[in-house]
Amino acid sequence: MADTTIPPVLETRDLHCTFQVRQGMFKPKKPLHAVNGISLKVHKGEVLGLVGESGCGKSTFARILLGLQKPTQGDVLIDGQATSAFTRKQIARRIQPIFQDPYSSLNPRKTIGTIITLPLSVHGVGDPASWRGTVERMMDLCGLPKRVYDSYPNQLSGGQRQRVAIARALVMQPEVVICDEPTSALDVSVQSQILNLLQDLRAELGLTYVLISHNLAVVEHMATSVAVMYLGRIVEQADTDTLYHAPKHPYTEALLASVLTPEPGKGVPDAQLGATFPNPINPPPGCTFHTRCPKAMDVCRKVAPRPLIVDGAEVECHLHDDSIRSAA
Repeated sequence: MADTTIPPVLETRDLHCTFQVRQGMFKPKKPLHAVNGISLKVHKGEVLGLVGESGCGKSTFARILLGLQKPTQGDVLIDGQATSAFTRKQIARRIQPIFQDPYSSLNPRKTIGTIITLPLSVHGVGDPASWRGTVERMMDLCGLPKRVYDSYPNQLSGGQRQRVAIARALVMQPEVVICDEPTSALDVSVQSQILNLLQDLRAELGLTYVLISHNLAVVEHMATSVAVMYLGRIVEQADTDTLYHAPKHPYTEALLASVLTPEPGKGVPDAQLGATFPNPINPPPGCTFHTRCPKAMDVCRKVAPRPLIVDGAEVECHLHDDSIRSAA
């Protein structure tokens, strides 16, 4: 467990991101709240798993953390410092991404050595004379033989390409790594190797991960805590063991019951949630999950739930609000 007396390495405070979206050529624009008031803390060495269906706002949240998207409201802090005062390069020195598709995230015209060296060159890190040695040491840590230094991506397997992507992210020695579906594009036989590599690197280098995934089995294997996202909100957050064995929110229960591994664009099976995913431009009033919730009450249709602490988990659900239940 992390020492919570030490400031978190990564924190978000009431983070919002709203886009103005037009649904028709002559229709007025309407707000889409992709991220709607997220407050999270991640301490050094932790792995925060972020799960939810496609369209819930996970990717927008990741882009904000990486400095690729400005929030409408709220702050992102690294070691207690607001990133709004940082340049894009300063953020990149401290937060790096690992993307899901190793086939499209690597430049096919560059050699592996050039690809991994590029961050050092762009940010002017260290002496250029030492770059090759630095890159080869990182390649070794990531399980890449030195002979691939002068190879091209098309000469490597999918698993090797993802190791290159990992080495490129870590050569900057970032404090936080955003892992966006790091194994979804890989063969099943290779997925466990990459996950174990990420775990080993975390232990050896003292890394902190934000793991974004549809695959709850992957999240359970890697994460120390899990946040469940629905229509831009975190509806439940707890340590991994608590969330998987004693979920509090009906949406979390449905995700776990469905063993969620859908393709992008597909939601939770209807057997678990009887209605389709709501239009995020016109979300339901009250609790936005009530149209799909088998336990919804009248109050759920009118009043948005407040965050509650229940048995060590933070959950937004009227079912656990004693004042609501007693009134009902």
